[in-house]
Amino acid sequence: MKLSIGIVGLPNVGKSLLFKILTKQEVN
Repeated sequence: MKLSIGIVGLPNVGKSLLFKILTKQEVN
């Protein structure tokens, strides 16, 4: 849910946030 809010609230930062989460998940 946080992801959706982040992307909708901050489309510019949304991409970075999404990538960060994706990378974190992969690393984890």
